[in-house]
Parts: sequence; structure tokens; C-alpha cells
Amino acid sequence: MRKTGKRIVVWIILGCFLLNAGFMCKSMHVWAAPDVTTPSYIVMEASTGQVVCEQDADAKRSPASITKIMTLLIIFEHIKSGRIHLDDQVTTSAYAMSMGGSQVYLEEGETQTLDTMIKCIAVASGNDASVAVAEYIAGSESEFVKLMNEKAEALGMQNTHFEDCCGLSDSDNHYSSAKDVAIMSRELITKYPEVFNYTKIWMENIEHKTPTRTSTFTLSSTNKLLKQYEWTTGLKTGSTSKAMYCLSATAKKDDMELIAVVMAAPDPKTRFQDAITLLNYGYSVSQMYTDENKDPLPEQKVEGGIDDVLYLTYEGPFDYLDTKGSNLSQIQKEISLPGVVKAPVAEGDAIGEAVYKLDGTRIGSVSILAAKGVEKAEYKDYWKKVWILYLMKRR
Repeated sequence: MRKTGKRIVVWIILGCFLLNAGFMCKSMHVWAAPDVTTPSYIVMEASTGQVVCEQDADAKRSPASITKIMTLLIIFEHIKSGRIHLDDQVTTSAYAMSMGGSQVYLEEGETQTLDTMIKCIAVASGNDASVAVAEYIAGSESEFVKLMNEKAEALGMQNTHFEDCCGLSDSDNHYSSAKDVAIMSRELITKYPEVFNYTKIWMENIEHKTPTRTSTFTLSSTNKLLKQYEWTTGLKTGSTSKAMYCLSATAKKDDMELIAVVMAAPDPKTRFQDAITLLNYGYSVSQMYTDENKDPLPEQKVEGGIDDVLYLTYEGPFDYLDTKGSNLSQIQKEISLPGVVKAPVAEGDAIGEAVYKLDGTRIGSVSILAAKGVEKAEYKDYWKKVWILYLMKRR
């Protein structure tokens, strides 16, 4: 009986140990790396810019036609500024017509709306359309490329330099990296989501109109993920003998937007299959916490101002991407504000912050801003306040 009792105790202890170990493993969520062939890749969550996984993501590689992501970004920036419009007529030069590689066969002197040209770039990867729009915006391709490199520098793309606007160049001085491609992809899709109106097109006809003929040309998407992966939203493919096969793939599933970049894949099939593997991996290990920050904020006391209180607003929502299997219901928000602020205060000035913590560790914050400015009180303003108080007491 004693031996039996000891065995029961041992089994209970062993069971408790294994149960604890199971909980520990579950809480740690140690994920195996995605199994892909592509030598350089990265998966990035779009709203936060957080990297989910990466391999050799800073290596400088020839980007081929995913160069056009930056071309599209510059185009949409100019549209937003009002300098160009979708119904503008863009004329194809002899130089633009001479582009080799993927093209939509624009003729010299042919005009198309900017809207159509964007379709030619985003759907069919038209090199001729890319150069035509570059010339329309900047006067020449070389001047447009300057804009591209300036934007790359502004975005912190440390391993990127462009020499053309379409990715045809085999120059060693035309390069980018998986991480930099993800950065410019993120800038494009978060600032200008209307790009998806183009990158989701699988097939569409355009008309070539010249003095001698009118013909129909079918734009066919180079992004096969549109048919292979149900959450695909874009973005751009690329391939040359030097670059091999590249892809910046964007997808949206359950309100989570991911970017998967693969560079130097050995063949087209691997390029798309690896992108699917990376996106699936990203969605399997990631969960998003979002606080829209619509709860009311307290009034802030103001010293020396025309008004005694300051109304506050959040700078925006808070997003946090977790890849460790954490319990996101345990996230706590703490409002940090000064006891008093001194006037003057301008609208939009940072007054405090909302701090987010998970298991006691700070995971991020959102600034709390002045919703409206408060001017500094002058001598006459103090007399006005005294007079108002006097009248209120007499009532």
C-alpha cells in the first residue's frame, strides 16, 4: 500500500510538472521560422511598421520592377498635392516608347489619361507608361529619379538607390533591400490606399488612340496572388536576369494588413509560394490590439490664460502588434497629464500622453494634444475675469 501511495504521489507531481511546462510553452509561443527558399525576405505589419520576421532583409539587391512602388508613391503624392490630376492627358515621348521589357506598347505622341497610365504601371508593369508619367511630372526621367531618391532618403531607406523609374537598369548602383521595399510599400498603402483600386485589377482593356489607328489592348496583372491568395490586395512584381524574381505582396485579413517582400527568388512559382507562406506565417503568429481613443479626456487646468481650462484630444488611435501570444485583454492604459500648464498654448501642442502597458511593461503611447489654443491673458483680461466674478456674486 505504501508503494502504491508513493507511486500516486509521484505521478501527481509529474503531472503537475508537465501541466506547468505546457502552460509555459503556450505562454512563450516559440514559433518555428517560416520554411521558404527565397534568400531575402521580410514580413511587416502595415499600421505599426513592426517586423514580424525577416531574413537577410538589409542585403542590397537589384529590385527590378518593384522599383515602380516608389514611382507610384511619387505619383500619388503629386495627385494629393493638386499638382496633377487623374484626368490629365499624358503624352508618350519617343524615349518612353523605346523602353523594353514589360510594356503596354504606347506609341510616340499617344496620349492617355493619368488614370489609365497608373493602371498600365500597377497592373501590367508598363515601363513605357512609367517613363511617360515620370516625364510628365518632372520633365525628364532623370529629374523624376531625383525625387525618388530624395523620398527614399526621407523614409530612412538606407540600402536603396535608384537610377531609373521602372527597374530596367542592370547597374550595380540601382539597388534596394527587402526591408526598404517594405518601407516604401507601407508608405504607399497607408498614405494612399486608393492604390488598391489599381492593384486589385486582374484584367482590363484600354484603348490605344493614335492619328493612324484605334486598337484595344488588354492589361493583365503580373501579380498571380490575386488568383492564388484570397486576401491579396496588391502590390508589385519584378523580375530581371540580375534581380531574379521579386515581389512585394500586400494582404488584408480580419482588419490586419501585412506586407511580405521576397527578393531573388529562383523562379516565378517560388516567388508566389514563398509570399503565401510568409503571409500565412504572419497571420498565424500575429494578433492586433487597437484602441480608437474615443473615450473622453479630463479638462486641463491652465495658468495665466484667457481661459482657465484647456480641452484635450488624442493624437490618434493606438495599434499594437503582438507576436508572442500575449493576453491582450491585460493591456492597461494610463493617462499622464501635468497638474497645470502655462499659457499660451497652441492648438495641437502636446500636453501629455496615454501610456499603454502589458504585464507592467510599456508597449507604446499616444500623445494627448490641445484641442484648441489658449492665449496668454493680459492685464485687461484679468480685469474682465474680476468683473465677471463680481457680477456673478451680485446675482
